[in-house]
Amino acid sequence: MHDAPSVSGPKWPFFLGDAALVALAGFLFAASRPAPGHWEMIVGAICVALGAGLGVWPFLLDHRERVKRLDTAALGSVSEKLQNLEQLAAQISRASSEWQNVHLQAERTSTSAKEITDRMAAEVRDFTAFMQKANDSEKATLRLEVEKLRRAEMDWLQVLVHVLDHVHALHGGAVRSGKAGVIEQLTQFRNACQDVARRVGLMAFVPAPGDAFDPTRHQTADGAAGPADAVVAEPLTAGFTLQGRVVRPAIVRLAAKDVAPLSRPALPDPATPLTPDSGPEPFALQAPGPS
Repeated sequence: MHDAPSVSGPKWPFFLGDAALVALAGFLFAASRPAPGHWEMIVGAICVALGAGLGVWPFLLDHRERVKRLDTAALGSVSEKLQNLEQLAAQISRASSEWQNVHLQAERTSTSAKEITDRMAAEVRDFTAFMQKANDSEKATLRLEVEKLRRAEMDWLQVLVHVLDHVHALHGGAVRSGKAGVIEQLTQFRNACQDVARRVGLMAFVPAPGDAFDPTRHQTADGAAGPADAVVAEPLTAGFTLQGRVVRPAIVRLAAKDVAPLSRPALPDPATPLTPDSGPEPFALQAPGPS
């Protein structure tokens, strides 16, 4: 804080009064010789005291004026500081209001973001459910198509097996007839039919007499299991494989002693559809599994 400027009034009247009072006291002492009385001493002391007071009085007035100016300057500084505080309070108030506005904007932004997130989550759930339904529908359609294809495969497989059974029966009849020309022609016809069936993956196999009995590829006419050392005595019908899988085992007659000779079974009627079965039906086809 800067000092107030010193402004003092004229001091010579006070000094003049002081000199006059001191001169009056000296005059009283000088006039009361040889020895001053009590009253002269009292009046002289009063004059000296008044003179001293008059000499000091202007300095006291200057000091009081300086103190007043200092107080006024201090009050001005305090007022300026109060104004600065008011400005600071106004700035704080504006900052608080701006902060409240920012807080409100942040809350609105957060609410909007939450709403957008909820909508996106709902859309994702709806899209996922839609895709799941579409996938299930497509799977059901494909499963139905596969079942249709398998049924169609079984249908044409049964037809081919019936045809080849009849061809095999014709060839067997020609062999039993003993006519070489008929046997040669029917052998060529059988080979041609088997070659056509081989192009779609259906292959016929006929066990030779003396082959060991294989339960996975051979079957007796009554479906009974043969002994461990059973041997094929005569093939009755051909077996068939589709792309390497056995779809119908060959019907054979066993040469073992404990198995009675069996009569040749009649070929199935081509008009009767064959169905896959796990039982011991001699002419049942085994449904081919997925490749």
